[in-house]
Amino acid sequence: MLPDTLEFSGRVLHLSEDQEQLKAQLYGQERLAYDAQRKLIDNISTDELTPGWVCYYYDETLARYCLVGLRGGNVKQDAIKNGGFEVIVSGVSKGCGSSRETAPYSELKAGIRLVIAKNIEKIYGQNCQNIGLLTSTDFSLLARIERGESIPITEFTKGLDPIATEIVRHGGLFAYNQARLAGKTVPPAVTTKPRPMTLCEKIIAKAAIADAKTGKLGIPAVQPGDALFVRTDVRFSHEYVTPMAEALFRMGLGADAKITDPKSVFAFRDHLTFLDRIMPEAHVKMGLKEQAASLATVQEAFTKKQGIKLYGEVHRSGQLVGSEGICHNIVIEDIAEPGQLVIGTDSHTCMAGAIGCFAFGVGSTDMANSWFTKDVRVKVPESVRVNLRGELRPGVCAKDVMLHLLSDQFFKTGAGIGKVLEFGGPGTMAMSLDERATLTNMAVEAGGFTGIIEADAVVVDYIQNQRGTDRKKLQSQIVVADAGASYCKTFDIDLAKVEMTVATPGDPRNGIPLQQLRQQAPKKVHIAYGGSCTGGKKADMDMYAEVVRKAVAKGRSLQAKTYIQFGSQRIRDYAEKMGYVQLFESAGVELIDPSCGACIKAGPGVSFTKDEVTVSAINRNFPGRSGPGDVYLASPYVVVASAFLGHVGGPDEL
Repeated sequence: MLPDTLEFSGRVLHLSEDQEQLKAQLYGQERLAYDAQRKLIDNISTDELTPGWVCYYYDETLARYCLVGLRGGNVKQDAIKNGGFEVIVSGVSKGCGSSRETAPYSELKAGIRLVIAKNIEKIYGQNCQNIGLLTSTDFSLLARIERGESIPITEFTKGLDPIATEIVRHGGLFAYNQARLAGKTVPPAVTTKPRPMTLCEKIIAKAAIADAKTGKLGIPAVQPGDALFVRTDVRFSHEYVTPMAEALFRMGLGADAKITDPKSVFAFRDHLTFLDRIMPEAHVKMGLKEQAASLATVQEAFTKKQGIKLYGEVHRSGQLVGSEGICHNIVIEDIAEPGQLVIGTDSHTCMAGAIGCFAFGVGSTDMANSWFTKDVRVKVPESVRVNLRGELRPGVCAKDVMLHLLSDQFFKTGAGIGKVLEFGGPGTMAMSLDERATLTNMAVEAGGFTGIIEADAVVVDYIQNQRGTDRKKLQSQIVVADAGASYCKTFDIDLAKVEMTVATPGDPRNGIPLQQLRQQAPKKVHIAYGGSCTGGKKADMDMYAEVVRKAVAKGRSLQAKTYIQFGSQRIRDYAEKMGYVQLFESAGVELIDPSCGACIKAGPGVSFTKDEVTVSAINRNFPGRSGPGDVYLASPYVVVASAFLGHVGGPDEL
């Protein structure tokens, strides 16, 4: 247990937008007093805290590379670790993006005890609690810290739910769970009376652990703010994260600990499949090639020992060609069902919300605990209702809808952090399952807890045809929001008014209409990338093909290096069947088998220099995410059109 009061004798690092101020603190031992007028860096993503290559490590080595990806490039190896810092201060939306627990872990092991920011992203904040890194949004603490005051622990539990409070007081999730399993602490019972509930609230209430001793599930109702443990139906991880979770699992439960119900646990070799193709020589010399390869080896050994299904590599003629599929695509194709509760060690786990699941990303510690307990803690989130009506214009698709929605001030200011995006209305239900998956996939780009859409006949037909699952069983699992359910905000969007939209470099919330971008000087494109879980589905292949055919018919040729990557082997088979593979290759497109690849700077399609510009169908464009160059996010239509135009533009320009 942490003491009742805490003192901070180390230095405070203010992550100022003024790079000279930042360098003076890092390398000149300057101490800055808090100044409310100082512009702090906003939207520091987990990619900046621990860039992709740093995540090849999963031990205390991470401390050496804390914040080396921060924009400006002035945080060097060991700068945080050797700087004597105990507190880090930044602006809006600290920890946006990936669910990688390596990010807060690197801070903790570099000596940081407290993170202060204007708001803290949901998954990052929960990961901090799980590992014992304190967080706060109260900037008045800085003056007290500077005066050397003892700060009550209650300042760091203010506003937290009872379970989170106890996790913080215990110094982390493992210590808390040991106390919980020993009966030394008991989560408070949820006493919410029956009320109309949203989709996620109903799934949470159904999955709630009503009695830990008997395993009884289900309570009458929940409401936002209720804290409880819920039983998971599906748990999955990938090679980027499995080794860290496995190390935590052994550390917390012993070398011989066994996973509970291994049939509901899955692992994926899908993130670093093509890393060898693009790893810089400098990283090879650092030994990162071997370090990265060890992640897959550790995961494979773990899955064999525990009896877990591993979706692995695919070889043809003895050569590695890719993965079986990206985890999020496979979860929809093979695994999840309506009404289930799904957790994965990846922020885009929310993609499975397209089939009516409550699906969300967790960190390594949450996953390691769930492997044993089969449960995960949840603070019932507020829901935002997004009603879509009308029909999309030609050349406009679900990606444009999401980039349009994310550009709203509600999300740009961080007000969407931790909220569920519940999509509905006739416009939503008229979309194909693949297009719905784009909506739920990018809910996390809003800072959201997850995205979800009520399952219907489209979902039932898909799963039945894909897997042969009993239709009546699937229909019985469908969850429907109650009439009169409460939403913290409602968006009503006429799809006919949504334009082709792009997100300018730096953040997915930087969406502007393509027409507005056209009024500026043309943005030359060097790389066009169509792929990832978001942009590698069957419907995306249809869109790529439509534009390629149009361009070729007009006598156009590619003006940028162009890549199309499949989300799974089934999607590649579909493209073969439809004649798309031959079409793409004849036009000069480089086709890539399934893997996360360029989306996480781990495969063909990344930039190598700052002056390269990419237009991409991936879901996020944080600094450094896909290389040092600028990345514009766009729909599959715009990505391929831009490839033929040589600048960011739409298919109408062809």
